[in-house]
Amino acid sequence: MEQSVRLDKYLWAVRVFKTRSDAADAIRNNRVTVNDAYAKPSREVKVGDRISVRRTMVTYSYRVLGLIANRQPAKNVPLYCENITPQSELDKLNVPHETIFVFRERGTGRPTKKERREIDAVMEQVFYDEAFDLDDEE
Repeated sequence: MEQSVRLDKYLWAVRVFKTRSDAADAIRNNRVTVNDAYAKPSREVKVGDRISVRRTMVTYSYRVLGLIANRQPAKNVPLYCENITPQSELDKLNVPHETIFVFRERGTGRPTKKERREIDAVMEQVFYDEAFDLDDEE
């Protein structure tokens, strides 16, 4: 077993990222924290560390169980890494995504400035109402 492993190498080895360079980019862009502190790709990972990875809307959390530097098959990942992501974060994946389509008659061309402002006002009202409804559910 390894004594110490770089953060980017560890995240690649336990299949959090597809490539090591993807892992390093995410770390440099402050989407990865170790024990609630931003880190560099070269930071050494220790057993017991808590790693959080922010992807789109969800922040995944992992606990380091063992150190490994070589990419592992998916069935071996639980030996080295425990997914401790709270259910509230995972529920964000199931939020319905609605698409709004504004119909325009064929041949009317692009919207004028006035029409664009009216469309924006309607869209803002729809999104404001949805945000208000989501706050009420909590």
